[in-house]
Amino acid sequence: MTYSTTEVAELLGISPARVRRLARSAELNPGRAFAERYEFAFRDLVLLRTAIALEETGITPRRLLRAIRALGAQLPEGRPLTAVRITSEADELVAVDGGLAWNVETGQTWLQLAEDESEPVAAIARRRPRPKTRKRKLDPGEWYELGCVLQRSSPAQAEEAFRNALSGDPGLADAAVNLGFLLHERQELSAAEEHYRAALEGNPGHAMAAYNLGVVLEDRGTPEEAMENYSRAIESDPLLADAYYNLARLCEERGDRAAALRHLRSYSDLVRIG
Repeated sequence: MTYSTTEVAELLGISPARVRRLARSAELNPGRAFAERYEFAFRDLVLLRTAIALEETGITPRRLLRAIRALGAQLPEGRPLTAVRITSEADELVAVDGGLAWNVETGQTWLQLAEDESEPVAAIARRRPRPKTRKRKLDPGEWYELGCVLQRSSPAQAEEAFRNALSGDPGLADAAVNLGFLLHERQELSAAEEHYRAALEGNPGHAMAAYNLGVVLEDRGTPEEAMENYSRAIESDPLLADAYYNLARLCEERGDRAAALRHLRSYSDLVRIG
């Protein structure tokens, strides 16, 4: 399924002339039905949207394309490019995938995220007075908060904290979602799914639980059920842009052009760059 220049311009909120200029500059070489009529694939839309976001930072579409090609070789087999977010940090093109970040052009791990998260924790530890009495046990909410602090810098300790939180309060949906996310990153898909479903059982309106369940179901090869959960996530949180995006992608894979365009427009409205 392909999209015309006019459709792409409408979805991205830019002029058709700018769409064509970016396509030429980035050497997208989209198919043409006939002379001067571009045909863009869904992946081209993702690249163009990223190019627009980075153009104002001084990153050229041509450089972005080279980075995209390098990124394709860096990802695990089966991991789609559209699942990775590319940002510009201090003139570096940084790929962000879950809790991982790296320089796309060099392949070097980018540590800034971890450093930003760990420094305040160290400062808090230095300020904390030494207890004069025996330590009390943390309650489930405190275990959950500790897990959130540790999630980037010490995933194993964060996992233990979330498990302790759930041991004290099995209905703590946020802890179940975060634990599921850590397991999901380790490709323990069945366990991750179990925790996402448990979160939804305790809190049926938890948008991120439904969204993450959709992602894990995609990874497990059940796109129809994944779509149901993305729709459920949107019902709970109509501003959850990534759910519209994933729905658009799956509709496109099914050949449902009308639904794909509808979800893409909703996604574009939420993330549109003025």
